[in-house]
Amino acid sequence: MVSTSIASRAMDFVRGFWRKHRRRIFVTAGCVGSGYLLYKLYNAHTRRLAVLEQELAIDRESEEIIKTQMKAHFENIQMIADTTTLSHAMQYLSDRIREEIDVSNVMESLNKGKGTLPPSEKLQLWDKLKILSFTRMVLSLWSVTMLSLYIRVQVNILGRHLYIDTARGLGSSHLLEDLDLIDRDDEQKFLASADFLSTNGMPGLISDVQAAVTEVLKGKQLRDVYTASVLQETVMQILDVFMSSGSPHHWVDYLMTPQETRIGPNPSDNLKEVSSSDVTVTKFDQLMVEAREVLTSTEFTNIVEISLKSFITAFVDEMETREGLGMGMPLAKLLPRIEGMIPTMTTEPGRNRFLQLIRDQPEVQLFFTLLYSSMPQ
Repeated sequence: MVSTSIASRAMDFVRGFWRKHRRRIFVTAGCVGSGYLLYKLYNAHTRRLAVLEQELAIDRESEEIIKTQMKAHFENIQMIADTTTLSHAMQYLSDRIREEIDVSNVMESLNKGKGTLPPSEKLQLWDKLKILSFTRMVLSLWSVTMLSLYIRVQVNILGRHLYIDTARGLGSSHLLEDLDLIDRDDEQKFLASADFLSTNGMPGLISDVQAAVTEVLKGKQLRDVYTASVLQETVMQILDVFMSSGSPHHWVDYLMTPQETRIGPNPSDNLKEVSSSDVTVTKFDQLMVEAREVLTSTEFTNIVEISLKSFITAFVDEMETREGLGMGMPLAKLLPRIEGMIPTMTTEPGRNRFLQLIRDQPEVQLFFTLLYSSMPQ
């Protein structure tokens, strides 16, 4: 009975305590439970943050490796353009210009005929020398500028494709220098197409440049005095007439095979059209389409204008320094001096300060950096 009474009193105490403090008990239990749950959530969140930070650190390291590799690859590509591809193409171009426009016979006839040539024949020879000299000067200036820019477009497109193809096959953390996943024949064919200007494109180019020279120099007399500013303005006028004649970007067909003779008339639709036909689209075709799209872009047109202007300015400045053009001289006296300066335009890249000037233009450097880094993948 005693134990039953004790038990009864204990139960009554518990019930009383519960009734009196149950709200506090619920609150306390809730706080403890919530605290434990928050602790578990915080602990899990902390672990997830640690894992995420580790993954981000790995990604940052991978990105730095990729940036370093791409920078080194880009610099190697530019060096290849200067020392290998452009050097060969420039020598070939120089030979072709010298073969196609030879003024030595005209100058020799003038020298031998001093005092003996009839005035009309002498004037005819001088007029011929005037047209040929300006044609050879403007042709050299334009060809050297465009060939150097086009080859740089080629090697940057090709270099970007090589890098992407290799990275896809191996993963971006592998070394890429000794690997070449692009077809070697297509690569060599693409680079060799830079000689199109010196072979197929040269006759039409000479004809159009000579037509522009004839139009601008029409009425110019041999006794007319040419200062540096007059010479610069004359060359710019000739280039403006030449570049603006014909259809937009007609000059691209002097640098590469006309589009319609290879795949189709619309560069942006070529690959789509060919893919649905029986014609096999090679890597070479894709590279040529990309190159043409770059050459016909507004950005490239701006780079061409900047490069040509810098070349003309540097050439005239050198004429002024070396030939005393500052005070001006008659056109008849200027022509032989122009002939003496032309070989400096087409000399090999390592000694060609005009090529170096174009390459070092900030706008040109930025253009090719963006071309390499943003090529469609």
